[in-house]
Amino acid sequence: MDRFAAVERELRKAAPHLLLDAVTVALREQYDVRSVELRLADYGMTTLQVVSEVPLAEPVHVHDSPQGRAFGAQEPHVESRSTPGEVTAHLPVTVRGDRLGVLTVTAPEGGCSGEDLEGMQRICEALGHEILVAERDTDLYLLARRATRLTLAAEMQWQLLPGRSVSRPEFTLGAHLEPAYAIFGDNFDWSVSAHHLTLTVTNGMGKGMEAALLTNLVVNALRNARRAGLDLPGQASLADQAVYAEYRGALHAAVLLLRFDLATGEVEAVDAGSPRMWRMRGGSVEAVDFDAQLPLGMFEETEYVTEHLRVDPGDRLLIGSDGVYDSASEAGERYGQHALARSLSAHRFLPSAQVPLAVLRDLRSYRGDTPLDDDALVVCMDWFGRQSSGGGKSA
Repeated sequence: MDRFAAVERELRKAAPHLLLDAVTVALREQYDVRSVELRLADYGMTTLQVVSEVPLAEPVHVHDSPQGRAFGAQEPHVESRSTPGEVTAHLPVTVRGDRLGVLTVTAPEGGCSGEDLEGMQRICEALGHEILVAERDTDLYLLARRATRLTLAAEMQWQLLPGRSVSRPEFTLGAHLEPAYAIFGDNFDWSVSAHHLTLTVTNGMGKGMEAALLTNLVVNALRNARRAGLDLPGQASLADQAVYAEYRGALHAAVLLLRFDLATGEVEAVDAGSPRMWRMRGGSVEAVDFDAQLPLGMFEETEYVTEHLRVDPGDRLLIGSDGVYDSASEAGERYGQHALARSLSAHRFLPSAQVPLAVLRDLRSYRGDTPLDDDALVVCMDWFGRQSSGGGKSA
């Protein structure tokens, strides 16, 4: 039997909380490694937390550690030898573009050749898949992701998310929420089929649990409508009716709904509120303006209409909630007026998965000593298109 297939089989057989034990056995047998450690990125994407029933190791920072270097670059990083006869390698654990964490192995000198690293990286990919499955049955990996306690509203919001990044041949996409441990109303969702990507960004009205409950209703209503086969205006209408039936107009939710044709780059859009979009094309950044329609749940039986645009290979799209673009500097200038475009240009060489955090760091610097007074959500997508698609220029 193929060595990798044997590891996959052992991982599938392992109890959900014993995946690391199964991987450790496999790595010792196949690569003679001496120690194995798994760290997962915390909700704020600032530290890598050790996975253990009784964590003993301190977290390490994403931005100034060997583990963080592997996590950021998304490729193995081999440390210079600190102990004679040993070598330490850090390997990213990633599933379909969603960056989960880093696996660290210590092996005998010469035990981390290019071929060895390639084989261990395949094992890391299998481990990542099994972690996502195991989270259904154990809290071990979810607990490892928190550097501090989540509020109840934040717990609900993070459980709604499909992931923090995703990669397909046609696009890559990354998103982040702040404050990560106390988020309440902002949310994002996506679904990818053979032909389409559907992306929604939601900003629920209110604070705390009130906003979290509203956003949960909106996201699940949109999913229900999408899975029933409704088009984009139909999805907005069904969610609108669900929110109005529950709150009778007292609360509403702002949503931007986008549906991308993976073959052509044609995009359908329904703008039902405050999330806004910017496009970087050929080095220049411009706001993409839609006709604003009513937020979901404001009035009974609101009708929604679709607008159209096209994305070209090489385009980068950035979507921000009002907690981002309406955020003001100490001088009173809104971040979305000029600073957001400058931030997007400054980080043009970063992969899309890293852009949201970079933009939010710039936002914190922009605000100076003034703390965030609203949820802040950033979604970034790089569009590559399909090689066979013709795709013209958008108007």
